[in-house]
Amino acid sequence: MARKTAAQAVEEQIKDQAFSELQSLIEESDKLLKSSASLIGEEGETLREQVAIKLKQALDSVSNVRERSKPVVDATETYIGGHPWQTVAISAGFGLVVGLLLGRRN
Repeated sequence: MARKTAAQAVEEQIKDQAFSELQSLIEESDKLLKSSASLIGEEGETLREQVAIKLKQALDSVSNVRERSKPVVDATETYIGGHPWQTVAISAGFGLVVGLLLGRRN
């Protein structure tokens, strides 16, 4: 099996980080919503402020991931744009290999 390139490793790291941050945000939001059911007045306002802070952190995290992944996406688009026939050939070869492997399974 081919080794991962540095760009692929960075891309996976960015993706994993984004998913873990989003999972953490979901868990914290769930806790806050469960605890907010009985809160009114000043306590409710404090809770809403905490939720707003967490949502801003999530948006910042998504923006950060988007910025960090942009070079990888740009490099991929540049390669595909500069080598369209190689891209088609590689895709066709990959499809052929997958088709052969799936055909053997049956």
